[in-house]
Amino acid sequence: MVNIIYGIIGAVVGAIVAFLIQSVLLKKRKEQIIKDAEKEGENLKTNKILQAKEKFLKLKENHEKTIKERERKLQSSEDRVKAKEKTLSKKIEEANRKDKQVENQRKTLDDKILANNKKQTELDKMHQKNVEELSRVSGLSVDDAKASMMDALKDEARTGAMAHINEIVEDAKLNANREAKKIVIQTIQRVASEQAVENSVSVFNIESDEVKGRIIGREGRNIRALEAATGVEIIVDDTPEAIILSCFDPVRREIARLALHQLVSDGRIHPARIEEVVAKTRKQLEEEIAETGRRTCIDLGIHGLHAELTRMVGRMKYRSSYGQNLLQHSREVANLCAIMAADLGLNVKAAKRAGLLHDIGKVPDESPELPHAVLGMKMAEKYGEKADICNAIGAHHDEVEMTTLISPIVQVCDAISGARPGARREVVESYIKRIKELESLAMAYDGVSTAYAIQAGRELRVLVESEKVTDAQADELSFAISQKIQTEMTYPGQVKVTLIREKRAVNYAK
Repeated sequence: MVNIIYGIIGAVVGAIVAFLIQSVLLKKRKEQIIKDAEKEGENLKTNKILQAKEKFLKLKENHEKTIKERERKLQSSEDRVKAKEKTLSKKIEEANRKDKQVENQRKTLDDKILANNKKQTELDKMHQKNVEELSRVSGLSVDDAKASMMDALKDEARTGAMAHINEIVEDAKLNANREAKKIVIQTIQRVASEQAVENSVSVFNIESDEVKGRIIGREGRNIRALEAATGVEIIVDDTPEAIILSCFDPVRREIARLALHQLVSDGRIHPARIEEVVAKTRKQLEEEIAETGRRTCIDLGIHGLHAELTRMVGRMKYRSSYGQNLLQHSREVANLCAIMAADLGLNVKAAKRAGLLHDIGKVPDESPELPHAVLGMKMAEKYGEKADICNAIGAHHDEVEMTTLISPIVQVCDAISGARPGARREVVESYIKRIKELESLAMAYDGVSTAYAIQAGRELRVLVESEKVTDAQADELSFAISQKIQTEMTYPGQVKVTLIREKRAVNYAK
């Protein structure tokens, strides 16, 4: 029991000793940590002080630089101000010198004016004396003499003016005709264009006749599907290595050709595939039409055209009139208008723009019952074209009144492009029919003996009987025939009506 008590006391004493030793060690450790912290704090303080000094030195250096820069700018400004002061001083001195000169000149002028006034007074007195002397000698008062002289001068001036006016009018007519012919001929000569080669049939070449069977398909279902999707008649006959595509719409014909090319190249030809390829080809062609319009505008240097008008310009590529491609015709008219406007000193860009757009009424998305010129004018107004461009489009076939100088230029250039040799092609029967209609129309008038259509129907020569038609009636008859041709016939360009009245005096010597 005692041993146990001693053991417990020894353990307690050992624990107390251990606790005291640990407390002493912990106190020493705390002191060491405090010393380390104080040392580290001193180091940190020293570093911060050094950084603050460096920053202060940098700020001081920057401040000194800023002050020097400001001083330099102030010095420069001061130098400029001094230079301006010197310049102003010189100008002030010069102005003072000129003021003195002006003052001297003013005095000189005043002296001259006074001298002139004296001389004018003397002249008035002398003139009055002369007038009184003339009145006394002639026996007429001053007012009567003035009236008589003015009447004589008026008659003489009127006679001279009429003669001068007649000379000016004749000379103006001669020069106007000569200059107009010169401008038109030079304009035509400076534009070279292709001849008409458009038709309503396209030929699709194939590698072998085996492809024809694949295009026709079982019981003809492929060719029927292709014709239904494109609206084009596909003729597969004995022509070697060729298939004929027939349609009056060149856009549908081009879609069919491109779709056939893609189907034959791919090899998969069946109704579902045909519809897919035709739809894709139609979309691609619309994109190509828009791109064609953009390229045309870029080639002609026309900018700022509405996207819809650009697309219509591209659609002209697939439209023809009497075999003449509409896009080529519009480009040709645009170039002709630019040349003619440059010769006449007008706005070249506006004339070229109007020439390109003059036939956009022929390629609308819909088909309203309006003449193509009026429809084109309304479309141009809708898409923001200027008034002079719209008037030129609407007036190029005289559907509306011309209000700008560009309008007659577009009309003339349209006629030049359509009437030049090789521009358009016509069926012989329709050409002969038009010629006969021209001659018959003139022969229907009383007093007409013979009528001849010459220059491919561009001129109508009418011979009248001098006993039935007088000179005054000849002018009226020529105008009446031209108006009837204009209202009752359709023709490209214009028709010149020349009426000839010949007076023959015949006698016999027996």
